[in-house]
Amino acid sequence: MQTTFAIIKPDAVAAKNTGKVIDRIEHEGFSIVGMKKIHMSQALAEQFYAVHSARPFFGELVSFMTSGPCVLLALRKENAIAAWRDLMGATDPAKAAPNTMRAVFGTNVGSNATHGSDAPETAQTELKLFFPELV
Repeated sequence: MQTTFAIIKPDAVAAKNTGKVIDRIEHEGFSIVGMKKIHMSQALAEQFYAVHSARPFFGELVSFMTSGPCVLLALRKENAIAAWRDLMGATDPAKAAPNTMRAVFGTNVGSNATHGSDAPETAQTELKLFFPELV
């Protein structure tokens, strides 16, 4: 079993899609082993997205992630990282496969409903930041 980190982003929470996303996660066979709803501070968002700090969209990303509450999740399943990324779909909802989270709940590249760790090392870092009790 593998554990990955996921976020239901502020756009999906504001659109009242949290329950739909969680239902789909469970329907797809993931176990939710950690969950909390937070309103991310600017400092925490900057820390979380530090890998993108030199990119032109960094400020916009931080503003978006601090614009409202989000739901943080620790998801467990066989090959959880790849399975969650497949279920999320492409970063751009317009290019995401039909019925993926981003195709269904995202509106554009910036407001794309969900986040997921992209590798085991990233998952460990992200889980340690938000769910240290699980690492």
